Amino acid sequence: MSTPTGFMEFSRQLPIDRDPSERIKDWEEFHKHMSEEELRTQGARCMDCGTPYCHTGIDMAGGTSGCPVNNLIPEWNNLIYRGLWREALDRLHKTNNFPEFTGRVCPAPCEGSCTVGLIGQPVTIKTIEQAIIDKGFEEGWVVPKPPERRTGKRVAVVGSGPAGLAAAAQLNKAGHNVTVYERADRIGGLLTYGIPAMKLDKGVVQRRVDILEAEGIEFVTNAEIGGNIPAQQLVDEYDAVVLCGGATKPREFNIEGSDLVGVHYAMTYLNGTIKSFLDSGLEDGNYISAKDKDVIVIGGGDTGSDCVATSLRHGCNSITQFGTHDKAPLERDSLGNPWPQFPNVYTLDYAQEEAKAIYGQDPREFSIMTTKFVGDDSGQLQELHTVQIQRLIDDTGRKVYQPVPGTERIFKAQMALIAIGFDGPEQTLIQKLGLETDRRSNVKAHKGRYTTNVDKVFAAGDMRRGQSLVVWAINEGREAAREVDKYLMGSTVLV
Repeated sequence: MSTPTGFMEFSRQLPIDRDPSERIKDWEEFHKHMSEEELRTQGARCMDCGTPYCHTGIDMAGGTSGCPVNNLIPEWNNLIYRGLWREALDRLHKTNNFPEFTGRVCPAPCEGSCTVGLIGQPVTIKTIEQAIIDKGFEEGWVVPKPPERRTGKRVAVVGSGPAGLAAAAQLNKAGHNVTVYERADRIGGLLTYGIPAMKLDKGVVQRRVDILEAEGIEFVTNAEIGGNIPAQQLVDEYDAVVLCGGATKPREFNIEGSDLVGVHYAMTYLNGTIKSFLDSGLEDGNYISAKDKDVIVIGGGDTGSDCVATSLRHGCNSITQFGTHDKAPLERDSLGNPWPQFPNVYTLDYAQEEAKAIYGQDPREFSIMTTKFVGDDSGQLQELHTVQIQRLIDDTGRKVYQPVPGTERIFKAQMALIAIGFDGPEQTLIQKLGLETDRRSNVKAHKGRYTTNVDKVFAAGDMRRGQSLVVWAINEGREAAREVDKYLMGSTVLV
């Protein structure tokens, strides 16, 4: 505990971001750093709440409450208050392999369940987390730590996203020889191709990959298991295989006109920009550009927001983001959305802040559904036709959307980006290994065990649970590694 009355004495403070009208001119991260004194004060706001829900990490009411990797938040908040940064880093790394990722891209369910949030503004947990790990790198405290001895066991990890990297890091720590296979040309999965550079600098990803490689992990790129490398080959050659391929199959949006030129899936759009940026600083032109176009983003989640921010940096003419959900209230509904559930309140994400700074208003349209795309004689998208909707509960208890008569509208657009989520993992590898799937097409592997119906094959992350948060992927990668270690050695040294 820092100081008993800190949460009453000090107000919540966040770092000042770069000016939105300036930061859209580049692809650099937009958060600025707080001073150590400011961070110490924020750490002082962490109270002795008895049962800290901030690190519970449980699914609640369709969302996440608390930290899925069970970060020891009150402990490192106290250490920061006392100025013990290196000790804070040790406590942070005890539960989280990659706090530099979560400190940048996690939506911070820990803050949503912070006890201080019951009576005021929660502790700035995410900001402190990022500050701890960034200082650790700046001071040279984060260095490769190869295992002292090797077990002789060989493990293949398929996929180098957060789940795959977490599993690999833990299995390597246990002394196993780990090889990570990635089908893209760079390591990182969605951390590299999926999250734009202004949210997560790719140098931050590569910095951690370099450490993992120095610790003894082997990385193989341009390696598609079930494609240019036979799936069975891994099962035959390794003592265990951990599948962490993610949930990358886009949810289809087949309405009239969806085949028009200018209609794209979000990840195709984002990945192309990221790769071109990394390859040439966008000089090669090998990406879908929104320059001078009226852009509609269909989907109100994080991926949709990333499309908004990317379009602004391309130099779009206008940007609008559609969501089927209602506009959230300004304050938490204490009955329908009580603490410690993740708070459903109206906020502006970084992308909406940028759009508002440029165009003068929030770019989002709420409770709206696209009914068709309309193009010109050459097949180029020109318009989106929409209708307002209301959400109802049908006789079976399902949520359904019903159009509101008389609310039809037409939006001008030459580009539409589909960001409505994913329908589970791609099926090629799953089918070639004969893996069982659940009703949502995810690999069937019970949480806590991560074993599949095929001997020595495990599955974790979005490939097992479906589209989720980076922090849940890290959680599952760590837990799967522990189960693999048990499988190989009869017991485990991992926690």
